[in-house]
Amino acid sequence: MLEKQDLLEALETVRSVFPETPMIFSHDLSACLGRPIYLKLENLQVTGSFKVRGAMNCIANLGSEQRSRGVITCSSGNHGRAVATVSKMLGVAATICVPSWIDPLKLNAMKSTGAEIIVEGETYDEAEQISRELGEQKNLVYVHPFDDLMVIAGQGTVALEILSQLPQVGDILVPLSGGGLAGGIGWTFREFSSGTNVIAVSAKQASVMLASVRKGLPIKMDEENTVASALSGGIDLGNKHTFNLINETIGQHLVVDEEMILNAMSYALKELHLVVEGGGAVALAALLSEMLSDKESTLPLVVVVSGGNVATKELLTRLNTL
Repeated sequence: MLEKQDLLEALETVRSVFPETPMIFSHDLSACLGRPIYLKLENLQVTGSFKVRGAMNCIANLGSEQRSRGVITCSSGNHGRAVATVSKMLGVAATICVPSWIDPLKLNAMKSTGAEIIVEGETYDEAEQISRELGEQKNLVYVHPFDDLMVIAGQGTVALEILSQLPQVGDILVPLSGGGLAGGIGWTFREFSSGTNVIAVSAKQASVMLASVRKGLPIKMDEENTVASALSGGIDLGNKHTFNLINETIGQHLVVDEEMILNAMSYALKELHLVVEGGGAVALAALLSEMLSDKESTLPLVVVVSGGNVATKELLTRLNTL
């Protein structure tokens, strides 16, 4: 399993290429909740999401023979963009498989890197199966979107940055999908700040990890349409790492619905002047919906805003439905 040194080395790898993302204090949210509220803005990260951390840490740690073979992955957008961008930076050939419903902004960003993009499959799981088969046929190195120790360590650097910016954190709200981000953050806080309560937030219509946790083993669920499409997809029935990490390190689970997510996107745009995609807004949605059970704490609470890759037209169309 991961050790502290893995996280520290991942932070060194990430920081050698990408600048630290800002964490801002929200006066309005703090006044409303009666405790300091901070927002960790991974939507301002290079490529527009936290995913570039895991992609860089994973690909940078490949050996020369592995790099020469090239890499392949499946993505709903953000991970694929991250892998494509990092691969271009490191001179590695990349193939990205994506489902047919991918956001055009993310698709065009991937294409601009020169990576080979395969748009096939009506669901994320179908696109993933295609990527697995193609990877085996061409002997490519698979860069898993979440269930890989180097990817998890890379995502865990979000927590290390937070602790360098705010040494005392009472609670942290983090989006949950496949568990790379939530598991990485949970593991990091367990090792470096065990008193911090890590709260995972799932989108109601993309909540297979939460359903798996409640069931006691990884399960498969039908894919549903959701504004939080970045959180869509399965967690793999043979999940090796993130399922256990979520079980072991997450102190609380919350679920937000489509209206809550849209309201959070609207709040981010109008009040914070930030573009936040649906999957990146779920933690903020939970905060705005007053879902936290511990309302007596005065310790700082951090909200991870994990991504901002959404086409302007889609963002405005979504928000006009409110």
